[in-house]
Amino acid sequence: MVHNRIEREFDAYSTWRQQVHEAIVGYRDWLSSQKLSDMHVEQRINQLLSTLNDDKLYIAFVAEFSRGKSELINAVFFGDMGQRVVPSGAGRTTMCPTELMYDPSLEPSIRLLPIETRSQETTISEFKTFPEEWEIIPLDALDPSSTAEALQQLSEVKLVTRQVSESLGLPVADDEAHQDGMHITEDGRVEIPRWRHAIVNYPHPLLEQGLVILDTPGLNALGAEPELTLNLLASAHAVIFILAADTGVTKSDMALWRDHIIIDAGVSKGQMVVLNKIDVLWDELRDAFEVEQEIDRQIESTSRTLSVDADRIFPISAQKALLGKIRSDSRVLANSRIGEFEDALTTLLIPSKREIVSANVHGEMAEVVKTTKALNEQRLSDVNEHIAELQRLNGKNMEVIEDMMDKVRSDKQHLEQNLQRFQATRSIFSKQTGNLYGYLSIQQLDRLIAETKKNMAISLTTGGLRTSMIKFFGEAGRAIDSAAKQSTEIQELMEGVYRKFQEEHGLANIKPRRFTTAKYQRELKRLIERHDHFIRGMSMVMTEQMVLSRRFNDSVVMKVKQIFERANQDADEWLRTIMSPMETQVREHQIQLRRRLESIKRIHKASDTLDDRLDELRHVRDGILDQKHHMLEHIDQIESILENQASDQEVAERLA
Repeated sequence: MVHNRIEREFDAYSTWRQQVHEAIVGYRDWLSSQKLSDMHVEQRINQLLSTLNDDKLYIAFVAEFSRGKSELINAVFFGDMGQRVVPSGAGRTTMCPTELMYDPSLEPSIRLLPIETRSQETTISEFKTFPEEWEIIPLDALDPSSTAEALQQLSEVKLVTRQVSESLGLPVADDEAHQDGMHITEDGRVEIPRWRHAIVNYPHPLLEQGLVILDTPGLNALGAEPELTLNLLASAHAVIFILAADTGVTKSDMALWRDHIIIDAGVSKGQMVVLNKIDVLWDELRDAFEVEQEIDRQIESTSRTLSVDADRIFPISAQKALLGKIRSDSRVLANSRIGEFEDALTTLLIPSKREIVSANVHGEMAEVVKTTKALNEQRLSDVNEHIAELQRLNGKNMEVIEDMMDKVRSDKQHLEQNLQRFQATRSIFSKQTGNLYGYLSIQQLDRLIAETKKNMAISLTTGGLRTSMIKFFGEAGRAIDSAAKQSTEIQELMEGVYRKFQEEHGLANIKPRRFTTAKYQRELKRLIERHDHFIRGMSMVMTEQMVLSRRFNDSVVMKVKQIFERANQDADEWLRTIMSPMETQVREHQIQLRRRLESIKRIHKASDTLDDRLDELRHVRDGILDQKHHMLEHIDQIESILENQASDQEVAERLA
């Protein structure tokens, strides 16, 4: 049952995404049946379908403790369950970063990563591939009460000595300079989270459709796990920053906003601010107008302090919103003003995500469409040339027919000679390919990482640490720049090969697909900017230097390694398929040359009449034209769904 606009819009988005998926599957299967597909086309389409299947929508909720963040998550996403689900209450509740999602291949459960894993040089992303490292607690999806009780484990803490806390890379908050540190109890022990990370696998309707909610427990967690900032927050489609109306923007709120949310040069797309707990402003001694004026002042002050447009700030009462939903009390729900936030969240999320998916499909399908159209045009051109060739034989003597046979044989021989010469260029191609892989080498990157760790370990100054980090980024950046230049050389080599075959054999004018490192260069640049912002102006004692070194290696270095791994995968796929469009056309041209030669031979031997053969070729041409018509129908269908021009009924009829 759909309960609110978020669920309605998300359901509509999921339906649209499924329609796109089915239309592309239909096109892929049709291409295969028409022999218009090749390895290059199959691979690109299957990768696109895999991306659509795994499509996720990430929303991150970020706030200091006691801002009502968990209550807001309960109100927006779990209000229909009749009770609180995510731990919510006074003080610190959710103590470890938590992902709420649903993977149907796994049983409903909570996976908890012990805080002690911080002693290992392994990132959270890497630990996700080691299931044995996690403690698993089963969930009863049919019993909200037991689910809520199990989720209380997210707020568990443990008391350790200061030495243990710092050995885990968790600095202690014993003065004003350590806002993101751990809390010291009265007896001198340090309160740290029991868990480093939690993944809640739960079959909620929105989570089932690909929504992932990231719940972060404040400045202390983001400071201790910069991987959250550099990876999870950076990739979120929306970041919701929660403040409390009774405190305004505090010093720690400002640090959280400045150091972990608005790092990308002040870009605010996908960022929203919630001014929670407006119910504390409700006062029987003030009328509604005075309360509204106070809320407006809070919005204006927050807007000025955070440099955020006022229309991105939403005053609400998450507690009253949850109460209104649980009791089905429309008056309380309206007073909570949760509806305005939910509408804005929906307006921000779904269209932007849909736009991203649509652009991705357009980009991936453009190459496929260009390749398959070119092959169809090649077939049509070859059969038309064959028809024209046979028509010129009408009334001609045997000598002319023999001359034409010789010409076709010569064309066929010339093509085979060019193919042999092309084999000679493979040695150049192989050398340039080796150079490209060398620049993107994971082994070389590992050596750079080891050298950087060694230099940081022996550095005794903050400046020394920064120098090691800058050198690491510089070497990584130069490797990607060199890969970009090498890929351009490979591209130019292949374009020359394509051009030769097109000019000498009349093949369709298409170019090999390009490989660009621009996105990796952008990612690296953003990573450098984020990290530079993270450490700028820090004056650190030895303990803090050790913590920073650990954070750098655990998050930044691993992120760079992920960038290189993706670049390797993309380069590998590009190099495997760069010649596929040309090879497909050459193969098709060879087939047509054999057919033309066979036709002329048959006519020469009088085993077939010219008219019979022309009728046969015209029938083939009609089939190719019909093939082109159906191809355009499939392409138009995909375009129509992407642009949402077709109704659900029309789409269903087309796919039937």
